[in-house]
Amino acid sequence: MTTPTAPFVVDVSGTPTEMGHAYGVQAADLIRANIEAYLLRFRLAVGLDREAVIREGRAYIETTVAHFPRLAEMLAGVAAGAGVEPALIYAVNARSELLYGTPACGTPGGAEPTGECTVVGVLDGRTDTGHTMLAQNWDWHPEQRPYTLVLITRDERGHEVAVLTEAGMLAKSGLNNKGLGVCVNLLGSDRDGRPGGVPYHVLLRSVLEADSLSWALRNAVRAPRSASINLLIGQSHPDGGEVIDLELVPGDAGWLHPADGLLVHANHFETGLPVYDTIKDWGGSSLFRSARVRRLLDAYPRIGEKELLGALTDHHSEPVAVCRHLDLRDAELDRSETIWTTVMDLDERSLRLIPGPPCEGGTGTLYTPFS
Repeated sequence: MTTPTAPFVVDVSGTPTEMGHAYGVQAADLIRANIEAYLLRFRLAVGLDREAVIREGRAYIETTVAHFPRLAEMLAGVAAGAGVEPALIYAVNARSELLYGTPACGTPGGAEPTGECTVVGVLDGRTDTGHTMLAQNWDWHPEQRPYTLVLITRDERGHEVAVLTEAGMLAKSGLNNKGLGVCVNLLGSDRDGRPGGVPYHVLLRSVLEADSLSWALRNAVRAPRSASINLLIGQSHPDGGEVIDLELVPGDAGWLHPADGLLVHANHFETGLPVYDTIKDWGGSSLFRSARVRRLLDAYPRIGEKELLGALTDHHSEPVAVCRHLDLRDAELDRSETIWTTVMDLDERSLRLIPGPPCEGGTGTLYTPFS
């Protein structure tokens, strides 16, 4: 499959309904194709047919309306603009819950987790520019790569957001014009699958709807959850930026702070939350990736893009490494590789996207959407 050098860009403005509708219209073909791809994945991975997916998707509408009404308006607009059933838009935004919180034959709690992302946050006192930075390798099924896009929204209040995401979703990694950014990792716990949560990718988007780190944390922690999720959140500030990592499970939260100006996270719990970490059922590279990236970056007194990308292109234990490549020994549905690498400068409000695996992607494309 050909790796795109830059994703499709959707740039919309207005009220949540207007932004969602324009997003749906501009990306209609991609959204419909992404839904069909996920319908196939849901059926093959966890045995959910179309009607079951619609039923599961509807279960998330009421919770989203109650907790994030503006985001619910945006999702309704996306569905109307793309001409699809709203429950399918919700199902795609809750694809982590459907894939990993749905009991499947022979697997504890759902399908085998394959999204082994690595995220990095660096405080301004440790960077070579004096800027707060976030970075991420997004590891996911390569079949989903063609359905990724950059979504830029500019609402009627002057709040602007730019994210890398999948068509029909509201967020993945990204930043806003208040200098706040977020990266994300999949986690798994024995609490996953509880009903009544806000969809994974709506919760993620709620962080970027905040104008401050405090409100980003409030949005993330207060929302009910049906799936475990890790959020690395940072915000720049003239008096010095801040970075924090949130491990969120249904009904509980843990957090980590930078050590020596650096914070790294993979796909296992590090805060000691009283849950069973389902990575114990699977093993994998997460058990060494966060420690290895910390060690690689700790070798530098100052860290910039060059050093971040050097760590994120590390190939120890290849092909399942920090820079992940396809491993043909995996079952076809479980195959994963780094499909995009994100580097954010929160002071400059810039977003660099490198097609993955990053060792093959060159310098990528730099976006400064709020200039």
